[in-house]
Amino acid sequence: MTDHIRYDVLVREAMRGVLRRVLEDAAKRGLPGDHHFYITFLTKAEGVKISPRLMQQYPLEMTVILQHQFWDLIVTEDRFEVGLSFGGIPEKLVVPFAAIKTFLDPSVQFALEFETSETESLPAPAAGKADDKKVDARKNNAKAEIKSEAKASEKAAADAKLDEAEHKPSEGAEVVRLDRFRKK
Repeated sequence: MTDHIRYDVLVREAMRGVLRRVLEDAAKRGLPGDHHFYITFLTKAEGVKISPRLMQQYPLEMTVILQHQFWDLIVTEDRFEVGLSFGGIPEKLVVPFAAIKTFLDPSVQFALEFETSETESLPAPAAGKADDKKVDARKNNAKAEIKSEAKASEKAAADAKLDEAEHKPSEGAEVVRLDRFRKK
């Protein structure tokens, strides 16, 4: 049976609408409370604009964290733009919503997973019990990957903060990383 209504497209657009709305609110009012966002996107997707340096580091996909240090967040109907610092170098990113794979707000354990522009043009397979099990397995794997990626991103952000703190002049106190005391 052919789905003439295309529920999959309607749901995807609604989910992107949630993402757009959240980013619009953050652009207008900042991030409330402990909210922060991990956004993973395809770096080679149409309309993505990142520096050649970042493209070399992240040739397929990239996860950015919008938490404390971002600026100039601009949200339009089809994309967002934001300023972030990578290794102390300020960069401007342009990311179309169609390039986004995942959105995660770990402060409230909220996650969205998107089919990206590379795959969303493919027709959906006819649903059956075996297909439903495969879809459930993919969803569970994706959720596990999102959680794992969020933990890795949080660790990377914490490491970056510690690195930054180590290089700042201290006023009587010194931040010391535990790695200095571990046997290598």
